[in-house]
Amino acid sequence: MRKVFVAWTLCLGVLAGGALLLCAGDQCILGNLDHIGLGVAHDLRGVTLDHLMTGITWLGSLALLLPFTGFLAWVLVRRGRRQEAGFALLALLGSSGLSHLTKLWAMRPRPDLYLTTAEMPGDWSYPSAHSMQISAAVLALFLVAGQGRRIPLALMLVLVVSLVGFSRVYLQVHFPSDVLAGLFAGAFWVYGLHALIFSARIQNDQGTATGGRT
Repeated sequence: MRKVFVAWTLCLGVLAGGALLLCAGDQCILGNLDHIGLGVAHDLRGVTLDHLMTGITWLGSLALLLPFTGFLAWVLVRRGRRQEAGFALLALLGSSGLSHLTKLWAMRPRPDLYLTTAEMPGDWSYPSAHSMQISAAVLALFLVAGQGRRIPLALMLVLVVSLVGFSRVYLQVHFPSDVLAGLFAGAFWVYGLHALIFSARIQNDQGTATGGRT
């Protein structure tokens, strides 16, 4: 249970600590860094990238991730892996719930330094729900994928997560700190959930292996 405690403490620490460090303007270091990040993203703007990032950002939406995770859970259940199916669903839904609860507490306004080609969401900015959801979903997918070809899968998933996170800043709908908080909090949430659900199985497997050697 130590891993669960550490991981979820880090998850809540990232969300709460980030919220306490937020700045509305240029009065603090975090605000300056956020504005620099938004400016760099704005300088990269172009018609092709606008269309590309508008498409990529949907990979982090619950409207896309929930059906995908539901299908993954269905496949896992069909293969007799009910624990993994429940884990994948809880990973996504829990990350989404945590991100939206934190938004209601932090109440950070959306960026307004530059125009955006995307539709500005109507909720608060911190943390990025898209970033937290995609981070949780892909880490859960990686953890239930099995042992085969894990390195290529990890590289592909890291690329997807990075692109979704960057797209939120590029489209000027999130500050960089919103995205970073979402990515790390999502990963810590899933790591703790995995340790909680599968710790008993790991202990049983270790006990069986030890018993088999005696």
